[in-house]
Amino acid sequence: MKTIVSSLTALAVFGSSLMASSVATAEMSYNVGYVSEYYYRGFFQKNSSASAGADYESGGFYAGVWSADVGDGLEVDGYFGYGADVGDLSVSVGFTGYYYTGDFDDTYEEINTNFGYGPVSLEYSAGTWDGDDSDYSFTALSADLGSGFSATYGSFGQDFAGSYFELGFGTTVSEIDLGVSLIFPDDDIAASNGEALVLSIGKSF
Repeated sequence: MKTIVSSLTALAVFGSSLMASSVATAEMSYNVGYVSEYYYRGFFQKNSSASAGADYESGGFYAGVWSADVGDGLEVDGYFGYGADVGDLSVSVGFTGYYYTGDFDDTYEEINTNFGYGPVSLEYSAGTWDGDDSDYSFTALSADLGSGFSATYGSFGQDFAGSYFELGFGTTVSEIDLGVSLIFPDDDIAASNGEALVLSIGKSF
């Protein structure tokens, strides 16, 4: 299987968008970032990658674009959806497409569902990969451990296989977001590069 792609900041840069809560007025935000190694869902993408994105939110609706350097051209992601709170439960459903300007990979398109309750969130995504018309699913359970720490366990299904565990820490210093992640892929994923320590820096405005 070829590498499956998007950002480290794509669910940490992406998670905030996919779990967007409703807001009263329309709002635009922008982000730039850099990671020492670009991993997504446990898969290694590239050493040293810069990224940038833009997000729009209005009344629970969200949409955005995000792009990263993958060596052979750019990865360009587009996503949109709707999120709302139902009592103490946060729910969102949306679409994400992963596209490439070079030959790094082929298109992925998926439907995303996300549920959050307190410090715990659950993602289930179902998609297709144009590489060989494969169908895949991805399930992830994430937890906010407090004091900036978080943990995620993710697993693939259908035509894809593999799982990983990620432990992260993030903080903000002088309006600059700093992060570090430890990534532990299983044997199905580890062939892409094995365990990793990833450093990240970014800013939203």
